[in-house]
Amino acid sequence: MKQPSKAVANLRPYFFAGLKTVISNLQEKGVDVIRLDMGSPDLPPSSFIIDTLIESVKNPKKHGYSPAGGSPGFLRAVSTYYKRRFNVDIDPNTEALALIGSKEGLFNLNHTFLDPGDLVLLPDPYYPVYLAGAQLADAHHYFMPLLKENDFLPDFDAIPKDIAKEAKIMWLNYPNNPTGAIADLDFFRRAVDFARENDILIAHDAPYCDLCFDGYEAPSILEVEGAKEVAVEFNSLSKTYNMAGWRIGMAVGNKEAIRLLANYKSQIDSSIFLPIMDAGQAALTSDQGWLVDRNMIYQKRREVVYQGLKAAGFEVDLPKAALYVWAKLPPEFNDPVIFCANLLNDTGVSMTPGLVYGPSGKDYIRISIVIPTDRIAEAIERMKIWISQQ
Repeated sequence: MKQPSKAVANLRPYFFAGLKTVISNLQEKGVDVIRLDMGSPDLPPSSFIIDTLIESVKNPKKHGYSPAGGSPGFLRAVSTYYKRRFNVDIDPNTEALALIGSKEGLFNLNHTFLDPGDLVLLPDPYYPVYLAGAQLADAHHYFMPLLKENDFLPDFDAIPKDIAKEAKIMWLNYPNNPTGAIADLDFFRRAVDFARENDILIAHDAPYCDLCFDGYEAPSILEVEGAKEVAVEFNSLSKTYNMAGWRIGMAVGNKEAIRLLANYKSQIDSSIFLPIMDAGQAALTSDQGWLVDRNMIYQKRREVVYQGLKAAGFEVDLPKAALYVWAKLPPEFNDPVIFCANLLNDTGVSMTPGLVYGPSGKDYIRISIVIPTDRIAEAIERMKIWISQQ
């Protein structure tokens, strides 16, 4: 066999794929592994979502190819959701697109807009798909550091003017993975102004916008006047409705970006199974009250992690949203990769080293809150005992 493309050959393996092998080997040896690494919700969707799927699957007319770009019912549901949640008007025919989970949309946007040698602005730390998509498009990137002293928000004034003028896409992600940071509308206004001034497409990744705590409600960048001129927003039912394995999400916003992404996707996929879109439609338009109780479960888990990390000597803030706690290592540890590897091997507790998300994560680890509270408490206790013995 001849060599693969250089872009694929040089692509770093996805961290969690390799971690799965390590964990499987430990489990085969009888180790009780507690996973605080991935962000896959452990709670199920509400029963009405599952019931909708079951009824739709029984319909023999729902098993053929789905409409490219999404079913009309699902796209109208996306529009309804944005109006109810953010008071943003979305034209379901021209400003919304169904995705096979938002991850594929994030990846494919790079290939829709980037030519070899183009430049993208990436937050650092970042969700790994942003960088992988740019690399496979043979594009270059410029990191925008997300620092604690800036509330983990990029400083647009610190971006060199020539870099800003050259950039084609700017990735933003709030509430943020991995830091748990949040952004307000004033920040999004500055982002829109910056993008308009430099002719940049903003790609805002917002899958955690409905996973908020302590009364906080995350905004959409599309609430900013004129945002649709420069921005497309990605969202997902994976986190909000506990449907991670169902693979359904959406992109909304700039009409031309949506049109081009839809055209690109039509060449490589055949949309989403219709019963899944029917269930997604029900999730987006039915009673949302169950999400309040669900978020309280996450809030309690967040508190257990936060208090345990503080007691163990980590520098950590209490996040107002998302499914993660971003914690700076105690002074006696200086390498998150070694810390997480040794912790896993010695205690069976799996956490994610911050370097997975970029150079700015060199002093941090990320802890997910997507397993039962008692297991989280056990994992934190194992870690505290282990740290005390180092």
